[in-house]
Amino acid sequence: MLRRQSARESAARTYARALPIVPVRARGMTIEGADGRRYLDCLSGAGTLALGHNHPVVLEAIRKVLDSGAPLHVLDLATPVKDDFTTELFDTLPRGLAERARIQFCGPAGTDAVEAALKLVRAATGREGLLAFTGAYHGMTAGALEASGGAQDVRVARLPYPQDYRCPFGLGGANGAELSARWTESLLDDTKSGVPAPAGMIVEPVQGEGGVLPAPDAWLRRMREITAARGIPLIADEVQTGVGRTGTFWAVEHSGVVPDVMVLSKAIGGSLPLAVVIYRDDLDVWPPGAHAGTFRGNQLAMAAGAATLAYVRENGLAERAAVLGARMLAQLRSLAAAHPCVGEVRGRGLMLGVELVEAAEPVGCAEPGDPAGLSGPAGFGGPTSPTSPTGPVGFSGHVDAVERGPEDTSGTSREAADRGSTHGSPAGPGAADQASAGREGAHRAATPYDPLAGGGAGILPNAARPRPPAPQLAAAVQRECLRRGLIVELGGRHSSVVRLLPPLTITDEQAAAVLDRLADALATAARAHHG
Repeated sequence: MLRRQSARESAARTYARALPIVPVRARGMTIEGADGRRYLDCLSGAGTLALGHNHPVVLEAIRKVLDSGAPLHVLDLATPVKDDFTTELFDTLPRGLAERARIQFCGPAGTDAVEAALKLVRAATGREGLLAFTGAYHGMTAGALEASGGAQDVRVARLPYPQDYRCPFGLGGANGAELSARWTESLLDDTKSGVPAPAGMIVEPVQGEGGVLPAPDAWLRRMREITAARGIPLIADEVQTGVGRTGTFWAVEHSGVVPDVMVLSKAIGGSLPLAVVIYRDDLDVWPPGAHAGTFRGNQLAMAAGAATLAYVRENGLAERAAVLGARMLAQLRSLAAAHPCVGEVRGRGLMLGVELVEAAEPVGCAEPGDPAGLSGPAGFGGPTSPTSPTGPVGFSGHVDAVERGPEDTSGTSREAADRGSTHGSPAGPGAADQASAGREGAHRAATPYDPLAGGGAGILPNAARPRPPAPQLAAAVQRECLRRGLIVELGGRHSSVVRLLPPLTITDEQAAAVLDRLADALATAARAHHG
């Protein structure tokens, strides 16, 4: 089957190249291949599967529509399913936007919603230009690509997105973010900057494909202040960060920012294709037909999406993502301490990334008896298990429990298990500080150079310079993960960031297995990479 796929499908295919498996069954976080092997899925349809594969509430919602005899294709006509979805979605929106919200249903992919958002702000402002950020990813259609980081010939002014390990100003932290904000203000206010007043600014609260880079909350508030003061609509691209992924229902809620426009897709469809634009009512000046699409009335996706939104909200899965994500981030940092090839660990909620770099010193740095470097107070389940048939799992052989997860019970017991995994941990003191903690580079100088403080020769210390990215090592880690029954994605500028996007229903046991398998894969790949 894989040979036929290779012979028939386009050279542009992507995931199938790095993940040569044939899924035949899936439930929760577990995928079973045609060869009978099971995998823990930390890709989740690139963040689409908030509740994992085939969650009972999603399947029930889909069956209900199919059994009702309701039309499945209705263009943009009103239906009870659509009304229920819109009501549920509006109930989750940030205050300040929900009261004045309008919704445009788009084609079935997030990139079409980005196109709609760009049309919207251009129609509302009468302006054409756009502000976007280095490292951004907004989709694969022409307008979305213009706003993304790899654009070539564009009408977009590119602004520096703040980050620590590879800060464009060589600073990181609050100072790097401050320089980014000052640059933005200067570009907009300098009459000779070459940048005319733009139609809008589009920003990801966490850059996903850009390498899992959370925007500092204070910086995002500055972007809101800068755009509001100059009459520039702010577009938040929440295609991948929305529906609880980062520890709040929408990632902008961490900063308290209320955008003028929100672009939503992926998880809002409950695993099925759906994309919308939410925007402030005073921007609603475009004419009928300004943006349309044949498949914008996907009734099954709206039913699955409404069920997903309600389940995440009612079961506190966003809060659960914040707590568990903070614990996983702390555990990954112990991995960074054991391996010099880990440049930085960062993320927010259950959107995590490990940037791999070329190590300057020899590898074998894990403690004896702890080959993965994962023991210690932040650990989940103790030492790895070398005898596990699917690789190390970090707990006493409970492979079935890890792979089943909470959804593989029946009836009300299944629902109770799901709810139990949601509320299993109270909010921890470190959850709210995930993003700032995640931006602490493991190889930064103790006292970084600070040009904002005045004085100095203006030379960045060598100790603060990031190491070269290691995309080949990252690809090797991905392969080793797959051999151990773990599916991960790669991202970042050079595909050197190992990304974890587990479903929000992931259990503590599953989280332990993910980290143990990743640690073992990293140790094996690093030894081979560095000889």
